Amino acid sequence: MLTLPPHPEVPESLKRLRAAGFRMVTLTNFSSMAVRAQLQNAGLAQYFDESISVDSVRRFKPDQAVYRSAATHLGAAPGELRLIAAHAWDVFGAMRAGWKAAFVARNGVPLLPLGPKPDLIAPDMKGIADALGITLDHCREQGSSIDPATEGSS
Repeated sequence: MLTLPPHPEVPESLKRLRAAGFRMVTLTNFSSMAVRAQLQNAGLAQYFDESISVDSVRRFKPDQAVYRSAATHLGAAPGELRLIAAHAWDVFGAMRAGWKAAFVARNGVPLLPLGPKPDLIAPDMKGIADALGITLDHCREQGSSIDPATEGSS
């Protein structure tokens, strides 16, 4: 698990999101040490400001306490944060905690049928980055005060 390569479009997608000014962190059920090793081995560590582990909360995602703790740690209101995940249960947990979410539906993996639907769904990270870029551009055109640096990701 710690040596899995990223999907081919992920490095470029993360680079685009970083260049757009998004503050990016990971929120993981793994230990801090394990996620650090995984990101280093995959060549993705440079795109993230930090990694937040469930270690301090002593609960696992999708428990809402995990997302609330991460929001507090980041100094952001839940509605200012966005989780990007390929796990429907993680998207569901984040949305229940008040976060925005984007679902990476790789290979047609479905969302939970009874859960809320995130506002962004794409087959890969490129699609998510494209959608977030459009959203960001649209907000700027509309004169919105949205600061991409307050949008979190995982």
